[in-house]
Amino acid sequence: MLLSSFSGQPLEAGLDEAGRGCLAGPVFAAAVILPPDFSCAYLNDSKQMTARRRDRAREQICREAVAWAVAEASLAEIAELNIAQASYLAMHRAVDALAVQPTHLIVDGNRFKRHSTLPHTCHIGGDGKFQSIAAASVLAKTFRDERMHALAAEYPGYQWEQNAGYPTAQHRAAIRALGPTKHHRMGFRLL
Repeated sequence: MLLSSFSGQPLEAGLDEAGRGCLAGPVFAAAVILPPDFSCAYLNDSKQMTARRRDRAREQICREAVAWAVAEASLAEIAELNIAQASYLAMHRAVDALAVQPTHLIVDGNRFKRHSTLPHTCHIGGDGKFQSIAAASVLAKTFRDERMHALAAEYPGYQWEQNAGYPTAQHRAAIRALGPTKHHRMGFRLL
């Protein structure tokens, strides 16, 4: 069972990213503040959920959250900063886009670039421990997947509608056969 809070503060925001290990596309991040009584029976780390459950959870999160926001860092920012720093940038953008100012941030992972005004705590595997981080995981993944599905229609053959830009055998075979697109992360080892 996921915990509703780490700090006990009512405006604690959970943060997570999606797409850090991909070969193509931007990195997305989400920030979510949930009400203390929030309950979603199948909410979990988004990687542990089916696509259908992620979509249902997303609807509920967007409807019932105190505040939520999704942001991204571009391919150019990933190339300039590196993927870790670009992920933090996307997370900061998501926090700054929240309609309600959080009092504390809980972040999935073991590292985070400190926000200029808000305290934070990192939690390895936090998306499987805390509801707000799991909710952020769901939003970041579903919004990023939507972007990759749209790009898949423009660039058929890479199977982004299935692999979302991750380094699957099929994706790498497509890069070999078709070459990289302008959406591939050229600083990454594509093959």
